[in-house]
Amino acid sequence: MTKMTAKEFLAKKDVQITVKRYAIDALSSMTHGLFASLVIGLIIKTIGEQIGIHAGESDFSLFLIKIGAAAMAMIGPAIGVAVAHGLKAPPLVMYANIAVGWMGNMAWEDGGAAGGAAGALVASIIAAEFGKLVSKETKVDIIVTPFVTIFVGGLVARFFGPLVGALMTGLGQVVMNATELQPFWMGIVVSLIVGLVLTSPLSSAALCIMLDLSGLAAGAATAGCCAQMVGFAVISIRANGISGLLSIGLGSSMLQMPNIVKNPWILVPATLAAIILGPVSTLGFHMTNIPAGAGMGTSGFVGQIGTFTSMGFSFDTLWKVLVLHIGLPAVISYVCYAFMKKAGRIKDADFKLDL
Repeated sequence: MTKMTAKEFLAKKDVQITVKRYAIDALSSMTHGLFASLVIGLIIKTIGEQIGIHAGESDFSLFLIKIGAAAMAMIGPAIGVAVAHGLKAPPLVMYANIAVGWMGNMAWEDGGAAGGAAGALVASIIAAEFGKLVSKETKVDIIVTPFVTIFVGGLVARFFGPLVGALMTGLGQVVMNATELQPFWMGIVVSLIVGLVLTSPLSSAALCIMLDLSGLAAGAATAGCCAQMVGFAVISIRANGISGLLSIGLGSSMLQMPNIVKNPWILVPATLAAIILGPVSTLGFHMTNIPAGAGMGTSGFVGQIGTFTSMGFSFDTLWKVLVLHIGLPAVISYVCYAFMKKAGRIKDADFKLDL
């Protein structure tokens, strides 16, 4: 019997050390974990708070607030199991990664830095891959696989999680401080980059949460995401109808990625809108947001819920949201699209989706 090489063993265990596997597959799966815990918890908690404000505090409003807060607190475990699922880990590894995600997200010392979402991501990826390597390799798999997964994940979470978390939040703080000092230029940069990340296979939601982005920078990030989502939704309505409008506008502009590869010019209208709306957000409307809403745009209206959470729900905030997040992205993108269509750079068929 021939001896299996290391390369063959990794292939057998589906351990692929590639940028796609970790920067796209794992990060995208992390976003699902974030949505199923932090984001949904935020929505439920916000509903409970608004009921309490407008209809008076009640057992029901308090119940919504409590379950929403509980769901938000489960961000670490949700990331752990979501990442393991994204890496195609076997069941025992996924179950053990729940604990790993929790450890990666937590602070190991009183007053020390917490690993946060970034720490949970790194610990979950490494633990899942090691768990896959030993899975079903012994007759006591039910002990060995979860033990290795939790032990390796615990080591990474303890010694690297706080460093990764501190690095990401520190970088986020630099971005937020720079946006406060240079709201025009940083408004453009943040809106442009986060908007493009949202449309790419990467996750803008995960990026903003890992950076702990808030304040004016988070507001600019939301503007960029809305520009991409609403922009693509509006200019592609002739090709995709109402179903496409809703899928892109309330889902993700990432759906257009295959079409962007075929004709990169179709990215210009929504991107131009993001460049314009970044400084409008920071200097004109002084919009802010919270990390959970900054990278979501109009997806499930989470970006708008985050805006109301940050700025308070009022008529003044409402009209700013309607104008900046929906009205202006639609108008700017459509005007640019019309000029580019007339110039022959893009056509309606370029936006067609297989829905």
